[in-house]
Amino acid sequence: MKTVKTLFIALLIAVISPVSAQTADEIIDNYFENTGGKANWEKIESIKRDGVMKMQGMEIPITIVMNKEGKTYTEIDLQGTKMIWTAFDGTTLWEVNQMTMLPEESDNEATQNFKNELKDFPSPFLNYKEKGYSIELLGKEIIEGTEAYKIQLTKDPSIANGEEIENKPIYYFEVENFVPIIQETKIPFGPMAGTEVKITFSDYEEVDGLYFAFSEGSEFQTVEYKEITVNSEIDETKLKMPGKE
Repeated sequence: MKTVKTLFIALLIAVISPVSAQTADEIIDNYFENTGGKANWEKIESIKRDGVMKMQGMEIPITIVMNKEGKTYTEIDLQGTKMIWTAFDGTTLWEVNQMTMLPEESDNEATQNFKNELKDFPSPFLNYKEKGYSIELLGKEIIEGTEAYKIQLTKDPSIANGEEIENKPIYYFEVENFVPIIQETKIPFGPMAGTEVKITFSDYEEVDGLYFAFSEGSEFQTVEYKEITVNSEIDETKLKMPGKE
């Protein structure tokens, strides 16, 4: 009798488990459903984020704008002086050199890496298969006291010194609300190449029916957004590199 009861329980678990277990795609579907619906995410034409960047004891007002076409700029306010810190007009990527404080055009590798990342708008998980990405559920973990699904996202490889470097960031989605709370990635190039970076996402708030994280932070810097605007016009005059015809 005991054997029959044990077998029954085993069969019951076998039947229930596939139904209750989450797949990577189900987690992503739940994420979009809980944050406004996939159809509404697909309607996003541009996102403007206004906030404050905190780093090395400084607080710097910052505005980050990006549209569906990939045009983007970051504007900061240094001691009352506003300046475009980096921008991409669809062809040219440029940024201000921190040493000379003069704008410089990025090299071909940096531009190509940047173009690859533009596919992430407005979320790397939105229609990820069409982008050539893949996802894998690595299980559940308790991270910083929160139970989360661990998902690895495989993206286009980064290019450094002519060589391809795998680009596989890991995201942790909170089990209860299915929103990403942490991203783990490695810096692929530059003086900090290979350094592991953990980015946290918190303070989710509603904007026109969609939910965005209003706080993003790492050990290097934190950005707290005061306002996020969806589908506003981008000021294309701010995309042009000063001095470039």
